[in-house]
Amino acid sequence: MQTIRIKRPAKGSPTDGRSSADSNERARPGPGRDLSPLLAGAATAVGGFGALLALADSDSPLRGPLTLFFLLAAPATAIGAALRGLERFGRTLAAVAGAIVLNMLVAQGMLAVHRWSVRGAIIAVTVISFLLLLGCVTVKPTKR
Repeated sequence: MQTIRIKRPAKGSPTDGRSSADSNERARPGPGRDLSPLLAGAATAVGGFGALLALADSDSPLRGPLTLFFLLAAPATAIGAALRGLERFGRTLAAVAGAIVLNMLVAQGMLAVHRWSVRGAIIAVTVISFLLLLGCVTVKPTKR
């Protein structure tokens, strides 16, 4: 379910619903503007490198922190994409909590069937995160 908030434009403001301060702020070029795509790309590269180090069984000192980053960031991104109707803080909190729960469920499931392995856990978390993200991208939201 997605909540849509419609704000009516005030007199003398642009027709797209943003205030004049918002349009001036967005139109102003300069350093530090629109860093979100750059940070998302950097996080993807760091997480992918962490998963690659763990799958390759590398002895690098970066293996642990980068793998932990991947195990938290991949499911959190997928869950956050599914919750795009929430506000930013609530979505972030729910996505991080969901990522921790997903990692714990994968670990518990693998331990229950006596098939625990680091590679298997990383592959399982990757596949589940990919399927969640794929479901968010391909499924069209229903109208109510």
